[in-house]
Amino acid sequence: MFSSSVVKFVVGAFLVVGVAGLVSSCKESSQAPTSGDTAGPNEPNKTSTVKKNPAGGEELVPIPLELPRPMFVGTPTNIRVPNLEKPLGKPRPPFLAPVGTKNVALGKPVTSSDPRPIIGKLEMITDGDKEATDGSCVELGPFLQHVTIDLGARYNIYAVVVWHYHKQARVYFDVIVQVADDPDFITNVHTIFNNDIDNSAGLGIGHDMHYVETAEGKLIDAKGVQGRYVRLYSRGNNANDFNNYIEVEVYGKPLQ
Repeated sequence: MFSSSVVKFVVGAFLVVGVAGLVSSCKESSQAPTSGDTAGPNEPNKTSTVKKNPAGGEELVPIPLELPRPMFVGTPTNIRVPNLEKPLGKPRPPFLAPVGTKNVALGKPVTSSDPRPIIGKLEMITDGDKEATDGSCVELGPFLQHVTIDLGARYNIYAVVVWHYHKQARVYFDVIVQVADDPDFITNVHTIFNNDIDNSAGLGIGHDMHYVETAEGKLIDAKGVQGRYVRLYSRGNNANDFNNYIEVEVYGKPLQ
């Protein structure tokens, strides 16, 4: 349970001055929004590109992803976290999926390993509010926690986008995303993302990279996996041991 605590302590000691003052609350102060970030406010990923899926012959178009307002500029260079991906340095390319793909998690019920969040309510995770403002964030307790979204039916899932906390630069640990057919995650379980470098979550060593939270959220390619339930794990972050969620979107289409 505490196998990654030493790494987190070392990470915290090397944070830049602008991040060192973070506390555990979602309502902490931050830099004022600026217009210099690469992601524009409430702008969907737009493109005129329409492609054919070589496998199924379906038309592929950009998912209707709208981004919240950016709350800080750039990516701090002195966050020393193992296996940390480099910033792209430009807006993320549009993500293409079959025509008719939409956010099927909107308004769907959410359960958690921490049923009584420290801040916020679990239903806020799928309420469509992605802004990093006071009152938009859910904070779960420390150590390993997870949230589970019941999509209500089985879907072909093409992408999962998660915003943990993008008011300040943070890196969350043991981020694992799974899809399954049942709420206990026994049947047809698929792991579509795992950056747990030491198996501290007990779900296997992951080979995905740590990343810094931004207004773009983390887009995970689910490759059309089928399932009804989506579960997301985390184990604190480089600022504190708490687990935050602003929004989770699941882009999919009903099974035919």
